[in-house]
Amino acid sequence: MSELNTKLVIGNWKMHGCLARNAVLLNTLAHGTQQWSEALRIAVCVPFPYLAQTQELLHNSRIAWGVQDVSAHTEGAYTGEVSAAMAAEFGATFALVGHSERRAYHQENDPAVAAKTHRALEVGLTPVVCVGETRAERDAGRAEQTVSQQLQVVLDTLSVEQAMRLVIAYEPVWAIGTGRNAQAHEVRAMHAVLHRLLTAADDRLAHVPVLYGGSVKPDNARELFAEPGVEGGLIGGASLKAEDFLDICAAAD
Repeated sequence: MSELNTKLVIGNWKMHGCLARNAVLLNTLAHGTQQWSEALRIAVCVPFPYLAQTQELLHNSRIAWGVQDVSAHTEGAYTGEVSAAMAAEFGATFALVGHSERRAYHQENDPAVAAKTHRALEVGLTPVVCVGETRAERDAGRAEQTVSQQLQVVLDTLSVEQAMRLVIAYEPVWAIGTGRNAQAHEVRAMHAVLHRLLTAADDRLAHVPVLYGGSVKPDNARELFAEPGVEGGLIGGASLKAEDFLDICAAAD
């Protein structure tokens, strides 16, 4: 597992934001996160058009920034795509890959997620590989199988040195944006599965952080982050409200 007592909290804005609201939110976060220990890492993954604004407002803060997706291609005639190299030029640190909404709405499969992971690594971005099962898969007893396969396909394409640079985010699809977070014992069990899979590949992957996401709120963050093997969170809707996101970060500190 990741280094003792370290946590990573990443906000995923999804398709939200405007220049005026972003400025208020980012400035509030930049000022509100100064008091916490260096063991707590914080980042926001913003829509592509706001990368320049985010870089400008956060470059002297402790908050890193990233993107919510990258192309599986390095460059070329792929209208509407944004490459990992383009994101890196704006100082991005993280790139979400394989988020459940990309898998569901854009038919991204596991090999595509693996390709995007490679593109991020090639330019120095940290891929946040998202995995998670649907309600139907959990009810059918296939949750662990589904999540393990999603991660294994990515790991099979990487060297150990590359895999050591990953962050994993477990987001049960049935808990994303529903207000229904997984129970503590469910989170604990799935994070244990993911950590076992990582260490089975190589002992050096024991330090790869595994985050939890799925309706994380200020009132449940502390309990979730206290679970063994939960090294932080990938936060959706609550990351758009400065007070809520700061409270969640405080719970991780």
